[in-house]
Amino acid sequence: MTDVVDSDELLRRIRRARDCAHEELLALRARGTDPSPGGTAPSAAGVDAGAVPEARMRGIAYEAVLGVLDEILTPGRGSAPGHPAQATAG
Repeated sequence: MTDVVDSDELLRRIRRARDCAHEELLALRARGTDPSPGGTAPSAAGVDAGAVPEARMRGIAYEAVLGVLDEILTPGRGSAPGHPAQATAG
């Protein structure tokens, strides 16, 4: 990784990473597992019980990454659920 990138390219890469984390979080939620603490269990019958904690941990990780990248891209806006900026983030 000796590539030299300018600030515009770095910003594009950060935005791409943020979009990827957001899509993965939405995909986890679409599969029926809410990754937030106290979230719902999978809605589909026959889902491996061991997959639930893994999905929840992945969701928490994606939420953390999303929060950090949001803070880099838009300092001070925040991305916590229920935060007013949440509706406009993305």
